[in-house]
Amino acid sequence: MPISFEKAFSIHDDAMIMRARRSSILASNIANTDTPNYKARDIDFKAVMRSMQQPQTGDRLALASTHRNHLSTANSRIDAAIQYRNPLHASLDGNTVDSHVEQAKFAENALQYQTSFTFLDSKIKGIVRALKGE
Repeated sequence: MPISFEKAFSIHDDAMIMRARRSSILASNIANTDTPNYKARDIDFKAVMRSMQQPQTGDRLALASTHRNHLSTANSRIDAAIQYRNPLHASLDGNTVDSHVEQAKFAENALQYQTSFTFLDSKIKGIVRALKGE
């Protein structure tokens, strides 16, 4: 019986791609805390994961591939989902970054990334044990 890695890994491989991209966006927000007129950005996780699980439609042409790793549309879908964050407090210099909010979201994202990584690691170890007959 063939092993389906797509079924074995579920959505966690896509989640790790999205979490890594979100981590760099949040780090950019933190780095620009004191930059005048910098606008904080973030990704809506649920919206991105929903779009990754469905073929692209609408005004964009859906690409066909023979293998899911041949043409990766994950990054283009993530880039399309980046949104500006509404600030909790007005800033005189036009900066919308609240460092406490960004640090909390960065820590939460890192924890969720680690969770997906741990899940995938256990799945891979299980597959290896099954292949070895243990």
